[in-house]
Amino acid sequence: MTIHLLLLVLLSQIFLVAGQLLLKHGMSYTQHATAPFGRVVCEVLAGVCMLTLWFFSWMALLQQLDLSQVYPFEGMSPVLLVIAATVILGERQSRRSRVGVGLIALGTVLVGIS
Repeated sequence: MTIHLLLLVLLSQIFLVAGQLLLKHGMSYTQHATAPFGRVVCEVLAGVCMLTLWFFSWMALLQQLDLSQVYPFEGMSPVLLVIAATVILGERQSRRSRVGVGLIALGTVLVGIS
């Protein structure tokens, strides 16, 4: 795998995580009776744009690599998403959640090196 493809893999995961965070943040406004409609629409549309970028970067990766090479990197997204939700959205993770994320990371590493 070249450095170009590795960067595309990482960028793909960033798009996926950013899209999920934007959708969550935008939709969290809708719980309030006075939800700022424009802000909800902007954040949801930004999330959709990020997920669209993820989709096309994923398609580019599938075009250039075997699925068995690129799919283990997809296992990084739950780990990155939990970390980003904790840091950016201020969500709290239980011990069970942290153990689960650790097991996902371990499984991704095991699949990746096989």
